[in-house]
Amino acid sequence: MVDVQGTVADGFEPVRDAFVDNFARRGDRGAAVAVYREGHKVVDLWAGVKDAHGGGGAGDTPWAQDTAQVVRSVTKGIAAAVPLLLHQRGQLDLDGRVGTYWPEFKANGKERVLVRHLLSHRAGLPVLDTPLAPVQAIDGFHGPRAVAAQQPVWEPGTAHGYHAQTYSWLIGELVRRVTGRTIGRWIAEEIARPLGLDLWLGLPPEQRARVGRIGPVEAPPVPAAQGPRLRPKRSVAEAYQNPDSLTRRAFGAISPAPDENDPAYLEAELPASGGVATADALARFYAALIGPLPSAGSLRSGGRLFAPATLTLARTEESAGPDEVLVIGTRFGLGYMLHGPASPLLTPGSFGHPGRGGSLAFADPESGIGFGYVTNGMQRGVTADPRAQALVRGLRAALR
Repeated sequence: MVDVQGTVADGFEPVRDAFVDNFARRGDRGAAVAVYREGHKVVDLWAGVKDAHGGGGAGDTPWAQDTAQVVRSVTKGIAAAVPLLLHQRGQLDLDGRVGTYWPEFKANGKERVLVRHLLSHRAGLPVLDTPLAPVQAIDGFHGPRAVAAQQPVWEPGTAHGYHAQTYSWLIGELVRRVTGRTIGRWIAEEIARPLGLDLWLGLPPEQRARVGRIGPVEAPPVPAAQGPRLRPKRSVAEAYQNPDSLTRRAFGAISPAPDENDPAYLEAELPASGGVATADALARFYAALIGPLPSAGSLRSGGRLFAPATLTLARTEESAGPDEVLVIGTRFGLGYMLHGPASPLLTPGSFGHPGRGGSLAFADPESGIGFGYVTNGMQRGVTADPRAQALVRGLRAALR
């Protein structure tokens, strides 16, 4: 039996039950979950070990309350707040052409790509004709140059497909061109520090010891009484197996795959996949998007990040239907995944972002919820990890 630490407010016990069950039946090794409601923390739980593969000795170091974790594509939802806040402050036009801010980007048929196309995965740039080596991907130079030179694989604005890796250089360079700051620095100065978040895009070396080690883990077999585990559709499975598919090429824009436990990777600023955070920081971040936090009065808006109009932009559907990369139906607002069959969130009004392998963070404005779940055990799912979904079901039960 795993030793679960932390607290839950009265009525939120179903979240704790699901969290315990994740270790007992769904293969979690080390994980944490946090929930805020109307700006107040109601769930704060952690358990397991910091290293997904354990192995004795230091590998069995217990997960602590302040353990942070690389959260893969959950980072996209954090990064998306930056252009939206720049728009809110009058510094960025979402309907403006990217080339207005970044002249080199106009090459090879991208003159009419809009800022909103980058955020809604409609730019037609999910792949690179020549993938970047890991050292190139993190140097701040080769990535922006590569996407600026890349020819779109569909007419921008006419379709959508998940920009799994290229989102890093598209959003990161746009922010740098508009603000003169890297996106990691902007997040640190304008979001993380004012909100008191243990959240970094570009991990400081002095925080390295707090970060758990991720690793692939197999999901346990489903007991016969629960029926067979759902298998991906043939078209999806084939897309991941075909080296020439947009799916494989999008996820393979960095090749070979980087070591996500490498300090150099964690210190880089990759807004598609390289963020490091605690579950509490993710939940608190999303809580601040939708409403004031009692202890965040230093923010320009008095403890709330998104003005009502910006919140509407974040969760208004921009893309829906067949995804050219994920080969399933997906829904996106401006930078955020929206509730749907591919990525079920709390309610139809929820918005957030999953991370491939397990982690999930989102907000639900109607119930005032900010949710964050992080794990070091990377399972195969991309958008709807069974452990995260169990926690969402527990939260839904608590709110009934």
